[in-house]
Amino acid sequence: MQDRLLDYYKAIEAASLQMLEAARREDWDDVVRCEGACAVLIEQLRFRGRSEELPREDRVEKTRIMQRILRNDAEIRVLAEPWLNDVANLFEGSLQMIH
Repeated sequence: MQDRLLDYYKAIEAASLQMLEAARREDWDDVVRCEGACAVLIEQLRFRGRSEELPREDRVEKTRIMQRILRNDAEIRVLAEPWLNDVANLFEGSLQMIH
């Protein structure tokens, strides 16, 4: 069976949902792992998208999937912000110790 372009969007959505679930658990290592999986899937989609066009009947579903991915991404960013601030503060503290 040949994968359809829409299958890549669905796989990216599933990976983004896994990333969101990891962020809710504050499992930042898993967030990074899922982010890597998303990046690979996005690159595969880009490659396939150069030679294939999404069929008209899949475009509405693609839009719904993209909206869900964007909502997941927005929630991940909100959840990650305190963690990112902690990392930035640790980094600043390390730099101040060097000087």
